[in-house]
Amino acid sequence: MTQVQEKFGKVAVLFGGKSAERQVSLNSGQAVLDALLRSGVDAEAFDPLTTSVTELTKYDRAFIVLHGRGGEDGQIQGVLEWLNIPYTGTGVQGSAIGMDKVKTKQIWQGSDLPTAPYRLISGQSDFAQVAQDLSFPVIIKPVHEGSSIGMSKVEKLQDFDHALSKACAHDSIVMAEKWITGREFTVVILGDEALPVIRLQPPEDVAFYDYDAKYKRNDTTYGIPSGLSEQEEKTLQQLALRAFQAVGASGWGRIDAMQDEQGKFWLLEVNTVPGMTDHSLVPKAAQAVGYSFDQLCLTILAQTLN
Repeated sequence: MTQVQEKFGKVAVLFGGKSAERQVSLNSGQAVLDALLRSGVDAEAFDPLTTSVTELTKYDRAFIVLHGRGGEDGQIQGVLEWLNIPYTGTGVQGSAIGMDKVKTKQIWQGSDLPTAPYRLISGQSDFAQVAQDLSFPVIIKPVHEGSSIGMSKVEKLQDFDHALSKACAHDSIVMAEKWITGREFTVVILGDEALPVIRLQPPEDVAFYDYDAKYKRNDTTYGIPSGLSEQEEKTLQQLALRAFQAVGASGWGRIDAMQDEQGKFWLLEVNTVPGMTDHSLVPKAAQAVGYSFDQLCLTILAQTLN
């Protein structure tokens, strides 16, 4: 047995699952698995969709790369806690909160952190009142989905119904959020450190950084350095770290934010199991401070030793 194998034991890399983000998770998980194997870790693929979670008792620790429901919402974390298996990333409560955009916003508001105003909506909502409260444009989001799934930008009253139907296809709870016009950024958290800010610039023909811009297109640009001033970068990093810790997130993750045209930052959401594909932002930010992809994966795995 090598020193690395002795250190970590047998590792389950959890990916796939049954969420709407399954395909992205398969891609992310395979990349992490390959990296760990290259580093000499005794790691194996584990897909909870095809293998009973009771089989996890064969492993010493778990690297979670399950995006979305079942993997990012506290469910698999609860299973691993019950089985007394150390795992990467955020715990049960922080995962459950982070997956719920409304609960996240409520905590941020209570922590005096800037986040855009919102309203919960349903088929019985008075859309005219919602539009008056938030002003157009607004963005409609399923409350419990990631990767921009089911999201729509709405600029006039008659578009609410279609946007609500699209979101309801993914979730029974839907929110309307004030649209922030400006520049979009993401901040990767690794341990207790906020890594260099990344500016996201989707192609001009898309309304926002949607699923296609994230995973399918090659014309989305990522700015490191971000183009912010040194003080703005520091301010956003501190905001992101506070936001991450406020919801109980830990280990590694990502905070998405906007800077409006007046220069104010607004927090959008937290990702407690971010993507690890070749399009993903965590490896890009880690690379900017000298981590290879393999080193990044080992660093995240090593958090399970604490």
